[in-house]
Formats: sequence, C-alpha cells, structure tokens
Amino acid sequence: MSHDHIPAPVRRTYGAGDLSRAASFAGGFINFGYWQDMDLTAPTTEDRVHSQEQLYRRVLREFAEPRERLRLAEVGCGRGLGAALALREFRFGGVTGVDIHPDQIERARAVNAKALATYPDRLAYTFGSANQLPFADASLDGVYSVEAAQHFRELTGFAREAARVLRPGGRLVVTTFFAAAGPDITERLSILLASFADGLDVPHPLAAFTSDLTAAGFTTITTESIGDAVWPGLDRYLTDAVPPGHWSRNFLPAWRSGLLDYHVVTATRPGPAEMARQPI
Repeated sequence: MSHDHIPAPVRRTYGAGDLSRAASFAGGFINFGYWQDMDLTAPTTEDRVHSQEQLYRRVLREFAEPRERLRLAEVGCGRGLGAALALREFRFGGVTGVDIHPDQIERARAVNAKALATYPDRLAYTFGSANQLPFADASLDGVYSVEAAQHFRELTGFAREAARVLRPGGRLVVTTFFAAAGPDITERLSILLASFADGLDVPHPLAAFTSDLTAAGFTTITTESIGDAVWPGLDRYLTDAVPPGHWSRNFLPAWRSGLLDYHVVTATRPGPAEMARQPI
C-alpha cells in the first residue's frame, strides 16, 4: 500500500516519527494503558509496559473460550506486540495484525520475527485499512482494535467492513477514547490537545459509532467506560515522563470536564437463529 493512501498526520507520526519512541510510551506498545489495581505512587517504565499489556488483556478477555479455534484480526496493530501477546497468552487459533502504514508492518515483522517463525501459520502482519480489510467475507471469528480507531477518518466504513469479514456469531471489540457530543467539542479538544489540533486524532462521538454498528447489522452492542482506569494512571506516569506543561497532560482535565472518555465497545454479528428472528 502506498504512503499516499495514509492521512498526512498518521503518515508523519507513525513513519519516520515512530511514535513508540516517545517518552509517554514504553516497550514498543502505543496505547495509554489500563492501570486498574496498579500502584501509582511512582510508576516505572516496567509499570508503563505492564499497563499497555493490561489494556490488551482487557480487550482480549472479551472473546469467549474455547479460544483455540478462534481466528482474529487486529485493526491498527502498530508494531504488532499486541497481536503476538494475543497468540502467546490467549492461545487463539490465529491472529493477523493489520495496519495502514507500511513502516509499521515492517517494524511488526522485525520486532516479532521469533514469534512469526514459531507460529508461521497462526501469526501474520499485513497491510490494510479499517474501511478496506484484507479478508474474505465471513472468514474471521473476531475483530478487535486497541487505541487505533481515534485515527480513522470515519467509523462507518470500519463498522461495515468488520461486519463483512466476521462469521455469523463473530465478535467485534474496540477500545479507544471517544468524544462527547456537542457543537463546540471539536474546537475545545483542539485547544487542549495537539493530537486533535493537527488531525492525528478525530473526535468520534460514541453514540455515532454505536449507530454505525447497528446500521451495519451488529447486535448485542455494549459500551463500558474505563476512563477511571486509564486517565489518572497515564497522567501520573506523564508527570515524570514529559516536560511540565506538555500538552499531553491535558487528557486528564479533558476527561474530568467530560470532553472525552475511554470506552470498551463490543458487538456481535447475528447468527442464523438471531437473524431469523429479526423483522424484515
């Protein structure tokens, strides 16, 4: 896939910039972390890595056992560490990491070379976008995305594509931060947070995404706020990781003022029995 297909802010941030090297991240993961039950007195780099792994575990536990038969795709896999964790710890039948940025796919294949060699038929990384997934119709048991959907230009196509590639009964799990609804939300987030101001992050309202999922045919849609397990822990780590006054410290006040929140969203593609009960 050509770099020309990638939104300019995403191309810069995940290309030569390699966001995983930023002080706010650690260990090659690129997410804000799930800090529940962690000691925030003086979080270390190891704690930061653990928080990011924990966010993946929080998402992957949403897929029911037995997991050995499930084949999943991660949309927006970045350096691929989460997909490797999914295979190693949860023993899924197969996991394919998908990313729109060729540099990230190259990094994922390099960083996870040993895992790829160990599981050649169960772990893979490939190019693709959220609204054009590289899978056949009804070919996957699960699709998940960890802190990537805020970069997608729109979520309607993602919802449709996830529904297309999932088998009946298949499950979608998405976690990221969503914006509140309101006419001035975009402007206020852009004032507080550089990632919204430069277009890297897009202020998707949660209700709009759940409506997209419903329109795509998903059922049993659930949303859960996990902001209290994300924002305070992240901000405490940033206290020692970034310079005073850095814009990333504004995520916590943005959450506290209700401008955004972090959610886990789950949805199911109806099975044959459920589809038969739906009104025509």
